[in-house]
Amino acid sequence: MISRLRASRLARVALVVVALGFCGYGLFARWDDTRDALTRLSWPYAGAALLAGVLGLGAWMLAWRRLLAGLGSPLPLRAAVRVYFVSQLGKYIPGSVWALVAQMELAKEHRVPRDRGASAGVLSMATTVATGCAVAAVTLPLTSPDATRRYWWLLALAPIFLAMLHPRILAFALNRALRLVRRPPLARTAGLGTMARAVAWTAVGWLLFGAHTWLLVRAAGGHGLFLSTGAYALAFTAGFIIVIAPGGVGVREAALTVTLGPVLPAAGAPLVVALTSRVVLTVADLAWAGAAVLLGTRHPVLAEDEVEPVAGPVD
Repeated sequence: MISRLRASRLARVALVVVALGFCGYGLFARWDDTRDALTRLSWPYAGAALLAGVLGLGAWMLAWRRLLAGLGSPLPLRAAVRVYFVSQLGKYIPGSVWALVAQMELAKEHRVPRDRGASAGVLSMATTVATGCAVAAVTLPLTSPDATRRYWWLLALAPIFLAMLHPRILAFALNRALRLVRRPPLARTAGLGTMARAVAWTAVGWLLFGAHTWLLVRAAGGHGLFLSTGAYALAFTAGFIIVIAPGGVGVREAALTVTLGPVLPAAGAPLVVALTSRVVLTVADLAWAGAAVLLGTRHPVLAEDEVEPVAGPVD
């Protein structure tokens, strides 16, 4: 399948169609519960949560774009939107690799070497997980003892994950991985400035996703922006690490339900918020993907042989 994806544009279209199919299945598999959840929340709050989710995804795209530029392949904004958001549909397909594969292949159309595209994708995921653990570790011990007790192992990983974002460690890990698959080392690696900017954009994304969760919590009669931010960071990170379903389905909802329980008055309110959050962010993914298709004019960047090789980290 991966070799066909590389060779055929039709196969790439098929990948998007399959992703949309799984995305629709994820929305409608629990439609009765989801419809009930949507009817129990006010539309103005849901609309504001959708806007926050759209902006949060945009911030994460800018973090990935910064990483790719730091590795030596700067993309124009339109091209970055197209590559990032169309490829993100792959996360709804079982297998956990399709988003990265699609991102790598779409970036190749803009003269981004596959090794560099894959490295940027891996760095983006590592940055997201590390900062998500850090946000949860800072907020939840102060606001949700139950979530801290259940997910202490994930919170304890936060300083380890953050330390692994150091450019020297990342360069060593990426080049060792390339060596194992018999590929040459990266001509450029992400420097400290690149990683700092990527972490900053990712943190902005977490704040926006926290606002999205808080708006849904407010709509359900609860409160707590600080807790809501940590709750979503924990839920997303747990869903990413515990790979049992595409897009963290089930794991994310379970973590949100546990974490938000103390601040929501009704017994079923945490599940309502969790289900609505899933719908809102899926719609945000689809909105960005649709915009990416509409803006999908190709904008070539420097070819690999047009970029001056630089040993070591650069920005």
